[in-house]
Amino acid sequence: MPDTQPQIALQFEQYGFHYRSQAAPTLHDIRLTVRKGEKVLIVGPSGSGKSTLAHSINGLVPHAFKGACTGTYTLCGEDARTMGIFDISKRVGTVLQDPDAQFVGLSAGEDIAFVLENDCVDRPDMKRRVADAAALVDIGGHLHKSPQDLSGGQKQRVSMAGVLIDDVDILLFDEPLANLDPASGKKAIELIDQLHHTTGKAVVIIEHRLEDVLHRQVDRIILIRDGRIAADLPPDEMLASGLLEQAGIREPLYLAALRYAGVPVTPALHPEHVDTLVLDPAGPTAQALREWDAHVPAEVSEPEPMPLLGVDGLRFHYPEDETKKPVLEDVSFTLHRGECVSLVGRNGAGKSTLAKLICGFEQPVSGRLVYDGANLAAASIKQRAERIGYVMQNPNQMISFPMIFDEVALGLRARKVPEAEVKVRVEETLRVCGLYPFRNWPVSALSFGQKKRLTIAAILVLRPQLLILDEPTAGQDFRHYTEIMEFLRDLNRETGLSLLMITHDMHLMLEYTTRALVVSDGRLLADDTPANVLTDDRLIEAANLKRTSLYDLAVRAGLPQPRAFVSHFIRHDRSVRAAAHAQGMKEVRP
Repeated sequence: MPDTQPQIALQFEQYGFHYRSQAAPTLHDIRLTVRKGEKVLIVGPSGSGKSTLAHSINGLVPHAFKGACTGTYTLCGEDARTMGIFDISKRVGTVLQDPDAQFVGLSAGEDIAFVLENDCVDRPDMKRRVADAAALVDIGGHLHKSPQDLSGGQKQRVSMAGVLIDDVDILLFDEPLANLDPASGKKAIELIDQLHHTTGKAVVIIEHRLEDVLHRQVDRIILIRDGRIAADLPPDEMLASGLLEQAGIREPLYLAALRYAGVPVTPALHPEHVDTLVLDPAGPTAQALREWDAHVPAEVSEPEPMPLLGVDGLRFHYPEDETKKPVLEDVSFTLHRGECVSLVGRNGAGKSTLAKLICGFEQPVSGRLVYDGANLAAASIKQRAERIGYVMQNPNQMISFPMIFDEVALGLRARKVPEAEVKVRVEETLRVCGLYPFRNWPVSALSFGQKKRLTIAAILVLRPQLLILDEPTAGQDFRHYTEIMEFLRDLNRETGLSLLMITHDMHLMLEYTTRALVVSDGRLLADDTPANVLTDDRLIEAANLKRTSLYDLAVRAGLPQPRAFVSHFIRHDRSVRAAAHAQGMKEVRP
């Protein structure tokens, strides 16, 4: 009887890899098969070996990142160890998490055509193939545009077209959602799914945002842990197994709600997506949700805190823009002492520009900023930095000194603070940030999360009252996400530090902030609770957000007040997290 199994696209057998610069191997005994036409999702905590496995698939290991391979790796039936990186690139197309790092052309069309130009394809054929690839990803109307004129989602589509044009066998997506707003991320997953069905190619996705990827069906979820494949299961089985939580992978919020309500999550429940759940409004699962919802303790009202920062009628356009198109138009709001507020909206909405205006990096065309009752118009960047701290997304872009103590001391020394006081304040701040034991270490010895804390410490030592953080959890797994956010929440509670967080992470917005400022096309559309924002379809569409699955779960279960259910979940989840954090527990989910 003939074999009807699809052809194998890639296969690892007892594969391992040991970086030349590392003391121990990063990958051990990897056994993995992906067939043509399959779509698989690879997940795992930071440092688990996901990136090394991805680099092995596309040939960067061992050709660019040197080391020793063991076992076998076959690519479309050929021994990949005998293939050069150029030959592998003809079989595996990689879309990176940062599309800017992949651009080589001066326009989108030139970028897509890059491979064809290298292959000396004649011009008429090149134009046809570029048009065909652009049409596949719906970017044909933007081929003349330069990369800086494209949105994050459009840049990603150009990157996809650039790898599709070579008719590769495998599409590898390395954290494709990392830099996209929620709606653009949703569209990206839909596009990947469309390409999968249209082309029949093998698709491999590596991503932290599990729930977002499961917006469209995958065939298998592969869990990497400590350099080994810990599990390779269909989605329903993986989500019901408890293995993801044990590995520190964030489970979908609707599953957390089911667990809080005491509902056993089994494969028979079909938990892959909130829409696939076996959920009868008259059945036991819905009844359990109703009972849990009714018994969540009522919220304790607190007095409104005192105002700290007032933004009044702010308007701004970049001086070099001859059209004087407003980047911000009549933006007004107030931040209060001790608040934790999220700033959300589509890519290019004006969020980062607003932060620059508050910090004094740019000056408004009109409007005013009032800090603690005083107009900030005359305050210099240095003076503002003593009151308002700004933490960039990538800590490596903020670090100036090789040693930890010197990095934290920089701001004080620049202000001619006596060295004795510098020592006291730096050590005090390092204790608050959990870095005191490392005070004499080099910065290079810190992890990414510890470097985040270091950049925060370098600002906290100046004793500001407001901290602005740009994507504080971008690219971090659930354990590191929880560590940094619980650290920030402790600062907020213990010191009264006000926090304004620019984020695309709707989970962060729900779990850690009490207000959300929604910006779209330079205007403030809403200033409301996260639960209200993420259950308002008008706002969600206008600002490229994504409706929370908690609301969809409540609607499917027939709960009378779905929006109230979301608020109840947030309140309960925060109390569970706070208790777990206080006890030093690693597992923060039920």
